[in-house]
Amino acid sequence: MRTLGASIRTARRTLPLIIGAACLTLALTGCSDEDGPAQARQTPSASTAPKPAPALSAAQARDVITRYSKINNEANADRDRRLLDTVEDGPLYAMSVSDYTETEGLPAKDREPYERWSYDLASAKLYIPRMADGQDRWFAAALSSEKGKAPSRLAVFAEQPQHKRWEMVSVVDLDSQKLPDVALDREGYATAVAANDNKQLAADADLLRTAVLDNFTTGGTNTGSKVFAPTKASKRQVKVNSDAATRFGDQGTSVFDGADNRFTDAYALKTEDGGALVLFSHTHTQTDAVAHSGLQINPGKEDRAWLHDVPRMSIRYTFVCNDAATVPAKAEPSRLIGYTCARTDASGPPVPSWSHRA
Repeated sequence: MRTLGASIRTARRTLPLIIGAACLTLALTGCSDEDGPAQARQTPSASTAPKPAPALSAAQARDVITRYSKINNEANADRDRRLLDTVEDGPLYAMSVSDYTETEGLPAKDREPYERWSYDLASAKLYIPRMADGQDRWFAAALSSEKGKAPSRLAVFAEQPQHKRWEMVSVVDLDSQKLPDVALDREGYATAVAANDNKQLAADADLLRTAVLDNFTTGGTNTGSKVFAPTKASKRQVKVNSDAATRFGDQGTSVFDGADNRFTDAYALKTEDGGALVLFSHTHTQTDAVAHSGLQINPGKEDRAWLHDVPRMSIRYTFVCNDAATVPAKAEPSRLIGYTCARTDASGPPVPSWSHRA
């Protein structure tokens, strides 16, 4: 499959960000509230009020990570979606299932042997926030899947009370091994802050999501360049947009757009400068189309699960992505520090001669 521009990375494999087709040709082949009256109770002062309890202990968090690695391996070995659903949720589950789907679309000889893996608990950095009563419990962790190497991945685990278990809902590969400066109290616990409608921050998750989509769709012309300072991650998104403009020359077009996003949950932790580390998700599309009749887009083998080797007049790809950004407390640009995407769908009209077979 032809690839141009930067690449998007998933948790287990690298995928080209401009996925698209193998080639554009003329041929067919190719590529409790406390009881009692209020006046009878003494309100604790700020200094004596008990701190909210942490979401879980560090030991429990490590057990969650260990369980995730074990069951994830078992599920991946057989592409067992039901088993995977016991340790993943949200955008990450959607991304993993799409990886299964893509693999199942390949001939057996083209499928890579599965290799077991695990997160290195010795190098893991835990960011466990204290939670007030009634708040949904979650924690973040900086992780490495290679022993002896510094963490370069941020994951979010959220409690699923209805199932009485913890599941990974997001993971982002960072562009740097320098981790965000998350603020920790004397006991080593983090502080969760509002990811949306937070008046103390220069941007919230909704604005960050809008800016990321703008990077893809316009090259950052509108909100992208205003919200984000230039970083490797934001520059890569802008380059994806510019590469798409010339990808097919005068034979076709490649256009990015936002899409309905089912994964609106966002997570934020206070940083040492008073800002926040914000973890969120977005969904975007890429539509490749021929410039005129007589041309066709030949899907690559990675597209087979969705497009079945049928030449198309146009192809619309859908991507689900996890993103991480640091947001300052003052009115300064935020910094996109990493994003990880997976193609979750592809569709498009076949060329006329193939319509009856598609």
